[in-house]
Amino acid sequence: MRLPRLIRSTPFRLTLLFLALFAAAASAFLGYIYIATAGEVNRRADAEITREMESLEAAYRVGGVNALNQTIVERATGERPFLYLLLDKDGKRISGSIEESPIDDFTGPGPTWETFKLTETDIDGAEVKRAARGVQERLSGGEALFVGADVQESEGYVMKIVRALRGAGALVIILGLAGGVLISRNVSRSMQGLVDVVNAVRAGDLHARARVRGTRDEYDELAEGLNDMLDRIERLMGGLRHAGDAIAHDLRSPLTRLRARMEVALIDAENGKGDPVAALETALMDADGVLKTFNAVLAIARLQAAGEAPNQTVFDASELASDMAELYEAGCEDKGLDFKAEIVPALGVRGNREFIAQALANILDNAIKYTPEGGAVMLRARRTSSSELEFSVTDTGPGVPEADRARVVQRFVRLENSRSEPGAGLGLSLVQAVAASHGGRLELAEGPGEYGGFGPGLRVALLLPRVE
Repeated sequence: MRLPRLIRSTPFRLTLLFLALFAAAASAFLGYIYIATAGEVNRRADAEITREMESLEAAYRVGGVNALNQTIVERATGERPFLYLLLDKDGKRISGSIEESPIDDFTGPGPTWETFKLTETDIDGAEVKRAARGVQERLSGGEALFVGADVQESEGYVMKIVRALRGAGALVIILGLAGGVLISRNVSRSMQGLVDVVNAVRAGDLHARARVRGTRDEYDELAEGLNDMLDRIERLMGGLRHAGDAIAHDLRSPLTRLRARMEVALIDAENGKGDPVAALETALMDADGVLKTFNAVLAIARLQAAGEAPNQTVFDASELASDMAELYEAGCEDKGLDFKAEIVPALGVRGNREFIAQALANILDNAIKYTPEGGAVMLRARRTSSSELEFSVTDTGPGVPEADRARVVQRFVRLENSRSEPGAGLGLSLVQAVAASHGGRLELAEGPGEYGGFGPGLRVALLLPRVE
């Protein structure tokens, strides 16, 4: 038979385990209390009986058996709470408040202690057995003296304590079970909310979120962690869907152009016109452009979906800038451009080196592409006054009007003065995505201005946060 879910819950099982441990500890504690209390009662009774015995022995030493007998008779008829019995040498009763000794195998001469039941008759004539304890000793003259005491009330007091402890233990166990059930219900309710969210996500609902109660306990931490994880998953899934839509949309035009050119080349080849090899080379160049566009769109979508660049490490940005300067200096020389680099050494930065290198390469590509022959390109790597790392590339090309600077970083946006240059309008879009994924920003500003037929130029700065 399957147990109810509440009883099968871990908190309820832990409660039962705690109660079992508590019951075992309470039983041990109760046993100790009983033994200690009962022992104390017996010690007090023994001490009183011993003092009474010593008092009677003193009377015996002073006046002999007759004086002892008289003392016993006086005390037995008084209000002393003791039991007396004086026996002669042959074991016959001389006097006392009881008829016979409860000690059957008394040999003497030392004291012999005994716990026994004292039989009395109550007011209704019924026999009542009461707990008693006594000691018997052999006197110097051969007589035997027994002194005892009724300890029924003391033992009753001990049993009251034991019953009170038992009742308290039972009450604690009942309250513990009730508390365990209440805690288990609350925990199960909290966990059920998390389970419902997990089941909803498994069913495809990525908008489901766990409720944060505001208690700042471990369940709130778990709910917040689950919600953060679901937010990240939703962003990733949305990014993938967006990437698929973007790729399908953004590659439609270049693929259409590629097909149109191949169709024209095929018609020309069928009519004996054109150069098939040149047509294939053109188609190959178009295919390379499509692949480049695809990779750029996919990289941008990945960065935007992740929200943060992956595999970030701390590296020397000045070394990266020096490598890029060495790489692009030759390209500037081939085009007849004056290239300079101002790089501050030991610039630590945290980020993905490959993505930052690609962003810097895109900026340099654009600067070289749009700067006419005889112009200049300047690469700088330095710290700003706010300790940010700044990569900046300044050229003397036509620049970007201030009204278009916010639009030019969007995908597939190309200005009129760049229509004649190859490209898909994704260079600065990727730089913008890299900056955002590193917690930085991209700034566009006017270059050195118009001079000698060049300008006004453009200054593109990639700023990254300082390393903490």
